[in-house]
Amino acid sequence: MSNLRGYLGLIALSAALAACGGKKEEAAAPAEAPAAASAAAPVADAGAAGAATTKVAADATDTVDGTKFADMTGDAAAGEKIFTQCKTCHVIDPGVNRIGPSLHGIIGRKAGQIAGFSYSSANKESGITWTAEKLYQYLEKPARVVPGTKMSFAGLAKGQDRADVIAYLTSATK
Repeated sequence: MSNLRGYLGLIALSAALAACGGKKEEAAAPAEAPAAASAAAPVADAGAAGAATTKVAADATDTVDGTKFADMTGDAAAGEKIFTQCKTCHVIDPGVNRIGPSLHGIIGRKAGQIAGFSYSSANKESGITWTAEKLYQYLEKPARVVPGTKMSFAGLAKGQDRADVIAYLTSATK
């Protein structure tokens, strides 16, 4: 009987992580813009296995799809609906962590700083401050922006969806 409970728990955990992960991404890496000498260019970094990975600079806000947060007008009501897929791992209540940290006050906060949450080294050492523009980039493909993050979410492909979630987080966590 205890084995059955263990299997059921594993299935529930898998379902929760799948809900956070969205649709499965292709294995191929996205095409990156040619590296420039600016601080916004991706930089080479050694991954956990020692293999070179592309790391996006902490102050860069370029997106794979080429959209910019400044060109969007977010709708907080639409963002609240989109945020339902995030609720498996995150809440907007201050001081409440789940699988992921609380997103209360995310805009303006440094990455990896919520007390009581066990962040990946990649997140803690990213040097990121969560501006709306940086969050817009991150939500497109989190593992691209912070290689080695614990967050298994594949990302929000639509720029408007990202802008809407940011509008919701901004208005709901004031």
